[in-house]
Amino acid sequence: MPGTVHASHIPVEVASLKERLAAVDAADTVGSAKIADAAGAVPAVKNPAGSTPVLYRHGSEKRAARTRIVMHALRALWDQAVTADDSTPADHQSSPSHPAGIALAAVGSLSRGQFGPHSDLDLVLIYDDRVVSTAAVTALAAKLWYPLWDAGLSLDYSVRSIKQCEAVTDADIPAAIGWLSVTAIAGDTAVVDRTAAAIVARWRKAARKRIDELETSASSRADEFGSLPYASQPHLKEARGGLRDANLVLALAASWLADRPHGDFDQAVERLLDVRDCLQLASAKESDVLLAQYQPRVAALLGLSDPTLEPESRDREAAADLQALIARLGRRIAYSLDSTLSRAEHSLIHERHATRFAVMARMARIPGMSRARGAHMGERPRLEPITEGVSVYEGQAVLDTRADVVNDRALPLRVAAAAAERGMHIAPITVSSLAACPVDDVTWSEQSRELFVRLLQAGPALLPVWEELDMARVPSRLIPEWDAVRNRPALSSVHRFTVDRHMVEVASRLPKRSPLGDAYTPSQLSVLFLAGIFHDIGKRRGIADHSAEGARQATAILYRMGYPVEVIAQASLLIREHLTLADFAQRRDPTDHSAWAELSDRLGGNPILLDMLFDITRADASSLGATSGELASKKLGWSSWRERLVTQMYRATRSWMAR
Repeated sequence: MPGTVHASHIPVEVASLKERLAAVDAADTVGSAKIADAAGAVPAVKNPAGSTPVLYRHGSEKRAARTRIVMHALRALWDQAVTADDSTPADHQSSPSHPAGIALAAVGSLSRGQFGPHSDLDLVLIYDDRVVSTAAVTALAAKLWYPLWDAGLSLDYSVRSIKQCEAVTDADIPAAIGWLSVTAIAGDTAVVDRTAAAIVARWRKAARKRIDELETSASSRADEFGSLPYASQPHLKEARGGLRDANLVLALAASWLADRPHGDFDQAVERLLDVRDCLQLASAKESDVLLAQYQPRVAALLGLSDPTLEPESRDREAAADLQALIARLGRRIAYSLDSTLSRAEHSLIHERHATRFAVMARMARIPGMSRARGAHMGERPRLEPITEGVSVYEGQAVLDTRADVVNDRALPLRVAAAAAERGMHIAPITVSSLAACPVDDVTWSEQSRELFVRLLQAGPALLPVWEELDMARVPSRLIPEWDAVRNRPALSSVHRFTVDRHMVEVASRLPKRSPLGDAYTPSQLSVLFLAGIFHDIGKRRGIADHSAEGARQATAILYRMGYPVEVIAQASLLIREHLTLADFAQRRDPTDHSAWAELSDRLGGNPILLDMLFDITRADASSLGATSGELASKKLGWSSWRERLVTQMYRATRSWMAR
């Protein structure tokens, strides 16, 4: 908007705000003392370099410093606005700089102390309409907003009465969450405090009644923006596992329904804010979408770039390491939200039961009312044993008093298999307990091997349960090789998941019957599902042929786990050849006898292995994304086009084997 305030009327703190914020990031190499100096009240010196720093460090301190700088500038602007000769914002005021009934407040990143290098100013002018006239509020708003625009600052503003603030938060859950951290900047701070208290009180009531709506809102946002751990160009704020979900965790804690996680969660949020800050520095603007063009620079700012590599390799590897970092952070935040929602839901269950017990007590005192009936109405949830050391409680798998966390090395797999087979989650407290179980990569029993394959056969229910095991680092402790691909991007445009998640996705899509409809034997199921979960285990840095490397890795892993030699040989063969059927289908003539013969030879002439290869090919393709060419041609993933080609080659070769 065009300015109406002469530059000389803009407070020096506002006029120099951009320079002062830039000085915070220019202070990077000399640490906390310099950052604190940059946040001081004296005029800041321009950043002589005029560019982003080499490394981004002390992110939390920088965000706090930026917040102090902005708050100081806004208070100076407020003082100028309310003491101007023609300014009379309230009918009754205690002093010129503190008029009654109106105040300037911050929401968003500024109110949370998370202000970035190029964050918008999210400001709201809150007033009591019983004290301040609309005309006076409008006049004061102009004296606040126009100087900010004239200074070239990005502003997101609103003007609301106390009642309007409450109405917005009543109608809009995301808005309510954003307003929970509203912070007074200047003016009659009692207005902001009163508004904030009312919003929090309303939120605590609303959260109890609308928790399903809250979950639906989060799920819809994930559908629209995708998942932070698996997106190639993630939305750091709106994607599942992003900053919006982190704020939702804090909002649930503010509802008093559940305590919020600390430790790993706090560290993940701070590090993700570092990524956001570096994105703003690299793009020189307010931005939340980590586009590919910015990823090498962001990675370099975060110290993920290897200067010993050639530029092309350096940028590629730095971007891969950045995506791996984001995947780790996103998974932690997403799990923290899920576990906090779970605790909140269970708190509601207990609140309802407490209410029912109170009703039961009153009913028991009514003549003629059966005590048995009252007891039935107030019955609490019970533990339902489902396997050794594991029970169901309020719809989740939990450890019970029979569990031996100290000595039972098969316990994590037993809990996971029991939960996945019943389509339920592992309770957060149980996940924490599993992290303390003494599992390792060499102590595999027959029971452990059976439980592992049972878990892999759980279908779509495998996905959330594996994620919960991952939070307890169970897969990496059982299979150390897993760490090499954990959170690692596939570096291919056709993949939409990290390498480890893609392998779990493939295992979850495998069938228990062959393409001909015959049930696989237990031994054959072991071969199929072990090949599925390890088919991309060879996708490591510097490996040219991941199929061959994967077969080598899988042979060592399965041998250490103690599977029979035949199972190991067949699973490793499928891993080595897991791309072969798709390659033959697309590059070879489906009527060429030599193609059938060669494909048969690669599988040792075993038709059951060909059946399994078809199943793995289908599961692998169906979990992929798409290249731009495939999007244009609609020939993506397990499309009808690809299915037709692969099926033709499979059937022709199957007939050749049976001749």
